[in-house]
Amino acid sequence: MKKNRPGIPYHEWEIEQIRSDRELAIECLQVALESLDNPEERGGSLLMLRALAEAYGGLGAVAAKAGVSRKSLYRSLSPKGNPTLKALIAVLNALGLSLSVVPKQQSTKKRATRKPAKATRARAAA
Repeated sequence: MKKNRPGIPYHEWEIEQIRSDRELAIECLQVALESLDNPEERGGSLLMLRALAEAYGGLGAVAAKAGVSRKSLYRSLSPKGNPTLKALIAVLNALGLSLSVVPKQQSTKKRATRKPAKATRARAAA
């Protein structure tokens, strides 16, 4: 009988996935930033930002770019952290991205219940 070998820890696997798939990293970042204003999701969002920083240069490099201590950045990107705009921008810079503002999208419930346009209904009937 073979002994099961322990796999790599989830955190290390997550970092590898983020590092190897740029589109995944961008999607994770978008979700994390959108969730920061929800108190129930904020801790997970900050941990995702931390994982992204670790995947692309490490927290030490990000802290150096931002001009903050590594300890301060670790604290900011902890589940109970409260990062400054400077810390968020530093993480984005380390990823080669920038912060931008876009209008909020309508909720999916509103979009799902909206009636199709007359032309669309006519095409569907044909």
